[in-house]
Amino acid sequence: MPAELSEISAVGLIPKESPAKVRKDSKSLTIGIPKEISSQEKRVVLTPEAVGILSNNGLSVILETGAGLQAKFSDQDYSDAGAKVVYSKKEALAAEIVLKIDAPTLEELEDMSQGSCLISAIQLGRQSKEFIEALNAKKITAVAFEYLEDKVGGMPVVRAMSEIAGSTVMQIAAEYLSSVNDGKGLIMGGVTGVPPTQVVIVGAGTVAEYAARTALGLGANIKVFDNHIYKLRRIKQLLGQQIYTSTIDNFSLSQAMAEADVVIGALRAEKGRNKIVISEEMVANMMHGSIIIDVGIDQGGCIETARMTTHDEPVYKIHDIIHYCVPNIASRVARTASYSLSNIFTPIILQTADLGGAEEMIFNYKWFLRGVYTYRGSLTNAYLGRKFGLSHKELQLLLAARY
Repeated sequence: MPAELSEISAVGLIPKESPAKVRKDSKSLTIGIPKEISSQEKRVVLTPEAVGILSNNGLSVILETGAGLQAKFSDQDYSDAGAKVVYSKKEALAAEIVLKIDAPTLEELEDMSQGSCLISAIQLGRQSKEFIEALNAKKITAVAFEYLEDKVGGMPVVRAMSEIAGSTVMQIAAEYLSSVNDGKGLIMGGVTGVPPTQVVIVGAGTVAEYAARTALGLGANIKVFDNHIYKLRRIKQLLGQQIYTSTIDNFSLSQAMAEADVVIGALRAEKGRNKIVISEEMVANMMHGSIIIDVGIDQGGCIETARMTTHDEPVYKIHDIIHYCVPNIASRVARTASYSLSNIFTPIILQTADLGGAEEMIFNYKWFLRGVYTYRGSLTNAYLGRKFGLSHKELQLLLAARY
């Protein structure tokens, strides 16, 4: 008989009795969702609806109390969906698979189980040699969700968060162009008889596409720069308009920036850290009160004057140009971002359970394998090996030796 109400114990909220399992052949995995430590991170990987699906399929979800509050999901929402809500972070971190947004701290890694699986962002710009060594000491299989691919070679998490960041970035620009934020006192777009806002976007990927859509919808003039002709051609086709596009060269870019009210750095690193394409001299020649937003700051950014900021102190000025360099822009709209992440990870976790664990996922699916950077005590990412002076092993060879 199902329990009438969730009960509170010394450990936490005990969920109502789950409905009958849909899959009877799935391995009963434990999924841990600890509360994010960073006050800047408001997203959560799984929504209560997703937890309900996992619980109905025989998986055990352990959620630290308050993990979803910043995205407006209560502990009761999760408990009613079948999660075990606990007051101990250590209990959530001890699960077989730990799902996080931010990479765990060294203290959190100490509480993770030997040989468990971590799925989180890697955040290359913030990582250290000690972090990699701590993962390997516990033989944790670590998966960077920004490197996960889908069946057609796309990066679903990157694309989803880029769509959100691109759509949000123009709202941010509009805020800081306003006179109340000591900006230029411009409306994003334009009105009759007044020239429209000039927007320069460096990069022609997903962030650029969604930023351009928003800017065009508001009536702004946009110029898009990228060194890949196929990306420039694609963004014109996707937008359905004859926008200004150019390859990145110092003269054309400098000229465009000198006239720009808003500059969006939307380049994504292809191998490791981003390259600087906007020099301090270009920034100094911009009109005072203009705004720069470097969306790729978590990978080093593409603007020489950019440095990482936070949601609490998001902007600073150099040469009287406002710089906004917050790495997790999607966290501004935490509920939307959480639903988007949950849509991606729910089927992945179900597949993992069907196969019997994360190791089987690595062996069976190349798109999942792409995200792995440590495996059973070995670093498997060549870029991290070079960055921190650590030896690395090819994951394919490790798997071949094991199987």
